Amino acid sequence: MLKGRLIKTSWSQLQKRYAQNSARVAKGNYEEQETAKIRNIGILAHIDAGKTTTTERMLYYSGLIKSMGEVHHGNTVTDYMDQERQRGITITSAAVTFDWKNHRVNLIDTPGHIDFTMEVEQTLRVLDGAIVILDGSAGVEAQTLTVCRQADKYDIPRIIYVNKMDRPGANFDANVKSIESKLNVEALPTQFPIKETGTLTGIVDVVSLEKLIFDGKNMGMRFARSKLSEEEDKSLWELALEKRRDLTDKLSNMDDILADVIIEQESLDAITPQTLHDSLYRSTISRKGVPVLLGSSYKNIGVQPLMDSVLLYLPSPDRNKHMKYYRPFSKKLSARAFKVVHDKIRGPITFFRVYTGRMEKGAKLYNIRKEIAEHAGKLYIACADDYHEVSNIGDGNIVAVTGLKSTVTGDLVTTTAAVASSARKDLESREDISPEDVANFFASNSRILEPVFFCSIEAPSLSAQAAFETALQQLEREDPSLRVIQDSESGQTVLAGMGELHIEIIKDRIKSEYKIDAELGPLQIAYRETVTNPITDTFTSEYKMGKSTYVVTVTMSLIPDYHGSQSLLLDRSPDHSANIDAIPLKMMKAVNAGVQSVLLHGPKLSYPVINMGVKLHWLEWGPGTSPTIVTATVAQSIKKLMQASTIALLEPIMQLEIVVDNEYSTGVIADLSKRRAEIQKIDMRGRSKVIRCFAPLAELLGYSTTLRILSSGHATISLEFDHYRRMDPVNEAETIKRVTGFC
Repeated sequence: MLKGRLIKTSWSQLQKRYAQNSARVAKGNYEEQETAKIRNIGILAHIDAGKTTTTERMLYYSGLIKSMGEVHHGNTVTDYMDQERQRGITITSAAVTFDWKNHRVNLIDTPGHIDFTMEVEQTLRVLDGAIVILDGSAGVEAQTLTVCRQADKYDIPRIIYVNKMDRPGANFDANVKSIESKLNVEALPTQFPIKETGTLTGIVDVVSLEKLIFDGKNMGMRFARSKLSEEEDKSLWELALEKRRDLTDKLSNMDDILADVIIEQESLDAITPQTLHDSLYRSTISRKGVPVLLGSSYKNIGVQPLMDSVLLYLPSPDRNKHMKYYRPFSKKLSARAFKVVHDKIRGPITFFRVYTGRMEKGAKLYNIRKEIAEHAGKLYIACADDYHEVSNIGDGNIVAVTGLKSTVTGDLVTTTAAVASSARKDLESREDISPEDVANFFASNSRILEPVFFCSIEAPSLSAQAAFETALQQLEREDPSLRVIQDSESGQTVLAGMGELHIEIIKDRIKSEYKIDAELGPLQIAYRETVTNPITDTFTSEYKMGKSTYVVTVTMSLIPDYHGSQSLLLDRSPDHSANIDAIPLKMMKAVNAGVQSVLLHGPKLSYPVINMGVKLHWLEWGPGTSPTIVTATVAQSIKKLMQASTIALLEPIMQLEIVVDNEYSTGVIADLSKRRAEIQKIDMRGRSKVIRCFAPLAELLGYSTTLRILSSGHATISLEFDHYRRMDPVNEAETIKRVTGFC
């Protein structure tokens, strides 16, 4: 029997919330919510940690949906694509908006599979905070590290939710240690589990010294919150008091305000719950610490306290550290696109985060990067693939817009070119913001990952060619990690992606969404080429056009093992700086165009060239020479330099994390040694071994099937691209033979 203060949400209350949500979005003008009561958050995790299950509970308890779906039943709100429901994984990020305790939460459920990490990258840029979900029996896994590194890049405050604490191998204290050691952050546990005979029955709130006992019935709508007492809960009381002191002590080391309160009161125990909540909030948004909570979303335990923590500890839009870049727009519109989808009825739908001003239905939007204006069509509030039309929306919110044909992920829009120019001048005058940061802010600036797989793809017939090309254009616009390339030599269309699953999903989507049974060639690995030794030379080219002769002289050198962001380098030594500085901008652009054209195809197997710098020492041209001639001369010069140098093949190296039962680990390790794997570390996780290693992608084709056989199905694998590495002569020769068919 539940005792204490009963927190109960009745079926009638849920129905009332659902009706209120439906009425709110049906009004068409979307009720305003003050910015301080808005939260834009993402859910990040390793695959199968419970992101979608947790999201489903949040939507249910908020009253947005009438019933909870389950991933294994294929009926969840945010996993709405056929491919997601068939495989039980999240492939594309889905945005949902719901209300909780007089706050508005814009939540984005992101993929956990590494093949779709670009979806996470796109989303992170527009978030104010994030929930990182861990599997309580696994701790911090490989993809958890990846998404947390991505979140670090955008300086996003986060809380951590240790899910699946109902599992026999789940250990909350071990998870806290894993967080601190692997994520290199200060963990701030605000809860600990109550287990009876190994079963999770409740949670102790360390801040308020209360226990939360969840009823196993009623889908988690009922739970009792009661104060711990030394008489009735002696062991829990003592443990909670100890953990509260530890938490307070940790917070005092990172929060001066709390430290002053403790000194004034001369006691760790006299600190009020509200004071601790305030300190946790300050420590979280300053990213000095990370609150850690727990629960079991599938068993409906701990989700409502997690939702409360989103409001308590994660920042509102006006506390976003990146707002300093948007404030020069003042009350004028500034919004950034972070996702594009194509709807069969509505056409392309572009998702925006609105930072300042208001976005109006049918208004003109000026794309700052492309320097063009477009007219917005209709505005929608999204609930995954369900849309509710609104007439306008204010700052701090997420909105979906139809009718935009040119705007893509990462683009910043405002109302006019004049507003954009004024904001740029304001930022450029700031001493605390570098010119490079200003340029990155107005550019798309999303990190585009290099695809590691490619294959040819073609339409089944000439009659389907036009629809086939449209499908590829739309999919490429939706997914920046997908590359569609027209091979000039073979005339084939080449599809490049992040992994086998990525390519497979694209093929499935072309078939299911566009009704085109496209034909794919064999999957191939995206190798790269590079030079191994430096070389410098001067070339003179003559071009005769009619009666005129144009002469261009260029001195260039190739630099091996170069990892800079700009491929073209300029020699500003005393002997060459005068010549380099005299080159006008249009000619410098022509030189850069020549460099970029050569880097697309190397001389050995026509793979892209990387890790090579091209330095320009000298450039001369005669009167009337066009930039096109300069581009051609530079391209020919670099090709001759590369032919005179030594070219090596580079292969993609993947980082693997394999979790396998101890009894099967010997066979798995022996098999890895045959695949040129370099084992970095082997840890124990309960009765399983966690093997971390690097291995060439060429050795991992079909490896998941092999691993399943070696472990009798008792192993899991996650892998992601790490770097390119030069191949040894034997493996390079085998690769050339395999790719070309010749020795």
